Amino acid sequence: MISVPENIHREVEELRQQLEEHNYNYYVLDNPTISDEQYDKMMRHLIQLEEEYPQLATVDSPSQRVGGHVQQGFKPAKHLVPMLSLGNAFNEGELHDFDRRVRSILGDQLVEYVVELKIDGLAISLLYQNGRLVRGATRGDGETGEDITENLRTVGSIPLKLRHTVEQLEVRGEAYMPKEAFAKLNAHREETGEVLFANPRNAAAGSLRQLDPKVTAKRSLSTFIYAIGNVQGQAITSHVEGLNWLKELGFRINPNIKTFSDISEVIDYVNTWSEKRFELPYVIDGLVIKVNSLAQQQELGYTAKSPRWATAYKFPAEKAQTTVEDIRISVGRTGVLTPTAYLKPVKVAGSTVSRAVLHNEDIIKQKNIRIGDSVVIHKAGDIIPEVVEVLQEKRTGSERDFVYPEQCPECGTKVVREEGEAATRCPNLHCPARSREGIFHFVSRSAMDIDGLGPAVVTQLLQAELIKDASDLYNLKFEDLISLERIGDKSAQNLLKAINDSKNRPLSQLIFALGIRHVGQTAAKTLASHFRSVNKLAQATEEDLVSIPEVGPKMAESIVNWFGQKSNINLLNKLLSAGVNAEIVENVEPENNSLSGKTFVLTGTMESFSRNEAKEVIEARGGRVSSSVSKKTDYVVAGEKSGSKLQKAQQLGVAIVDEEEFKKILTAQESE
Repeated sequence: MISVPENIHREVEELRQQLEEHNYNYYVLDNPTISDEQYDKMMRHLIQLEEEYPQLATVDSPSQRVGGHVQQGFKPAKHLVPMLSLGNAFNEGELHDFDRRVRSILGDQLVEYVVELKIDGLAISLLYQNGRLVRGATRGDGETGEDITENLRTVGSIPLKLRHTVEQLEVRGEAYMPKEAFAKLNAHREETGEVLFANPRNAAAGSLRQLDPKVTAKRSLSTFIYAIGNVQGQAITSHVEGLNWLKELGFRINPNIKTFSDISEVIDYVNTWSEKRFELPYVIDGLVIKVNSLAQQQELGYTAKSPRWATAYKFPAEKAQTTVEDIRISVGRTGVLTPTAYLKPVKVAGSTVSRAVLHNEDIIKQKNIRIGDSVVIHKAGDIIPEVVEVLQEKRTGSERDFVYPEQCPECGTKVVREEGEAATRCPNLHCPARSREGIFHFVSRSAMDIDGLGPAVVTQLLQAELIKDASDLYNLKFEDLISLERIGDKSAQNLLKAINDSKNRPLSQLIFALGIRHVGQTAAKTLASHFRSVNKLAQATEEDLVSIPEVGPKMAESIVNWFGQKSNINLLNKLLSAGVNAEIVENVEPENNSLSGKTFVLTGTMESFSRNEAKEVIEARGGRVSSSVSKKTDYVVAGEKSGSKLQKAQQLGVAIVDEEEFKKILTAQESE
């Protein structure tokens, strides 16, 4: 085995420390200090070093988040302390009953309640020994769960190593899938003909029970930790105190936690979330009310199934009745024909719903949906309107069956349905609908991010025959744009600037923008990192592609097929001729090297610079910005409300400068 040079040892440790600090900033503090691209570059470098020197690889390295080997199955995992279920309350009267039971046992003692959001996900238990994650498990039957450690290691909000060493700690929390990630996952599954997840809870559970951790790593899961199961070496007197301590250790704690001394205040808080919950980026199905004092919790004790000191208030199911007024077909960028039910408008889950996607022909048949039917709808995951059931007893005989088209409604081509797929597709690559949807995708924020070029403007450009495909956007002129409705001089100038700016997007965004089937944002980043240019990707064989751990046979076949189409190569060549960035350009040395070799750490807030602006100013002069303070740090720039980094700089004797001194450093260096 190759011996490891001391400088490599130091570099690996520093990379790990920086990556964990960035994870903490991103997931716990919700304050990212570097871009995703910079984070990915650091992660790739760490993985490269660990592959070159395998003896440096550790189970708590941030590199483990990309997913390990496929598992043969899940072993049982016995919890140190049982994970009991909570009793439920469904109305204000039952919350008053809970309060009376608590006070009947505690007598005249003052009682403080903690109220937390009840995240709709999968309950998990995490076990740490000497500050390192050694096991992660599902709840199971409360006594024993499934060991899903390798999958949980891929979740960015779960610390692999605690920020302070604790001899032994078992914590409980909820793993969940954000609404946006759920919508994207189901859209991708629908496009590929896979079965859809019913809601984010099922999606999270399914993602964490994957035998291949690499699949879990792609699912954008997150966590909130809500309790300590078992701890050694730390004295804690209240639930809130415990949560604050867990946050210091690096766990993500939900910010919407409040304490109240009266059950009526608890009920008021519960009621505020009845409508407000739909504004959250994740799904909650209620709130949890707990007695704050751990001594009082112990005095209250447990029933056979649940603690007497806590209860879960469950929101009633949000459903509504309406009528299916029509069913219409739309054609997506990959040719999928998607039926949508047009409904009599009705309010459900905080907003008015007038449409519900029916996904495919099988769904319509299974639910026996007819035009004119009275139906019950809800929002899957609080976001996606869905027809739950047909009220067949309300049928009058005037309802009409919906006949799935045999030809594409846009171009008339005979549609096809591949064996084993639920999706019906238009196979015509030049179908107007596919072209239009492809351009919508190309300009979207996750792709080429052309601000102001929404569907309405793209549709106008197509109707005016100013564009035929995405490459034509780069040939647009000022006079073309101002000829469109509601586009003035300023709007036209802004659009042209946005189009020109998009030429410099990272390679990964171009690959995603091409709209290759099965290639999502994560896969696009992987392909960009591996091939470094779109031309090398275009020349790759299926064998080349499947040799990449994150690329499977379906994706490889789809990529090769895409680049095998003459029309796609023509599109790509026109994009390259227009000057669109098609490779990863290595960083070049800045012209101004006045801060070369200097390492800065930024903390707190400044009046003249945002965190990113200060970072850019330093890097533009050849300096380096680190997320953590060490003896190698040259300057800590301390703004208002500086935190632990300032304290560490004081302990290590690192030079500390305020905003004015920072400006002087920049000016002095430039003068020299």
